[in-house]
Amino acid sequence: MPLALYALTAGAFGIGVTEFIIMGLLLEVGADLGVSIAAAGLLISGYALGVVAGAPVMTVLTARWPRKTALLGLMVIFTIGNAACALAPNYALLMAARVLTALAHGTFFGVGSVVATGLVAPHKRASAIAVMFTGLTVASVLGVPFGTWLGQAYGWRASFWAVAAVGLLAVLVIALAVPGERAAPPAPDLRRDLRALMRRPVLLGLLTTVLGYAGVFAVFTYIAPILTQITGFADSAVSPILLVFGVGLVAGNLLGGKLADRHLQATVLGSMLALAVVLGLMSFVLHSKVLSVIFIGLLGVAAFATVAPLQMWVLERASGAGQSLASSFNIAAFNLGNAIGAWLGGVVITRGPGLGAVTWVAALVPVAAVAVALLAIRLDRGMPADGGVNLASPPLH
Repeated sequence: MPLALYALTAGAFGIGVTEFIIMGLLLEVGADLGVSIAAAGLLISGYALGVVAGAPVMTVLTARWPRKTALLGLMVIFTIGNAACALAPNYALLMAARVLTALAHGTFFGVGSVVATGLVAPHKRASAIAVMFTGLTVASVLGVPFGTWLGQAYGWRASFWAVAAVGLLAVLVIALAVPGERAAPPAPDLRRDLRALMRRPVLLGLLTTVLGYAGVFAVFTYIAPILTQITGFADSAVSPILLVFGVGLVAGNLLGGKLADRHLQATVLGSMLALAVVLGLMSFVLHSKVLSVIFIGLLGVAAFATVAPLQMWVLERASGAGQSLASSFNIAAFNLGNAIGAWLGGVVITRGPGLGAVTWVAALVPVAAVAVALLAIRLDRGMPADGGVNLASPPLH
């Protein structure tokens, strides 16, 4: 894998830290700004919605830019947004700064996925996407715990200053390592790109992503109360157990990329079925501490084994210049799945059978994703020969 790919990984690491770090600092932020924990938690929702809204908007706005320039501009927005978070004097401005930071998220991963596939041989495209997304998984394993410790020791603002420093470093590394395009990017045709995006195979690919990740976050959002109230772990045990989840994320991400390079369709279907099986079986092991920890690790593997295949799945259904837009929309689809999953889990807990049923209800969602993927495959087989896929992107040097 070329060095430029790891420059993209550095940017993904910084974005991953800033997305999730607030989860470990809710108490500190709430106390300092005089808001409730629930209100502080909305800073997570605000970021997710910023990703959903920002992905298509920023992709369109940067469509005329060379992709390297777009990546650098997005990382500058990311860095400024985190500095604004660190300086925010009140809750409203902190929320605004979080949304500003989120605007760069979807398009960075969307454009970055297209750039990553252009840096390697065709048979390594999914693995290249997986390497870039490794930055996101490493952020969960190392960056977020360190940022939480830093914020608890020196104040939550110090954590955001540290992430802003990571952003500056990512700007430098991308500027030095990512090659420029030999040819100018084609003039964007928004109508054509939207038509490509609205094709049924692309829409079904996006829906597959939404459903797959809704199942993951229906459980992961409430993993702490599940472990403490059902399994019987102490509160202090949750962080080490989540480290097991994070290690599973890294392993699953790389595994999914390698498998998708060999058999993309089989990997999409197989990873979704594996996710459904893990979620379903978790319902039967939650009263065993040892088995619960094992299945938390397996959930991490199954959850991120789907990421690179799903991203490649949508890229293969977009055509030509519409790739960046479709890729960014797929990142938005991941975040929309996060929001829907958190809502679904909450409904099961408050209005349904309760906390213990979250896992088996969540297992039904990736099963629905498999059904949608099978429909997409069926449509693919019925497409005319000239309605296929164009994965061509401007050559890089």
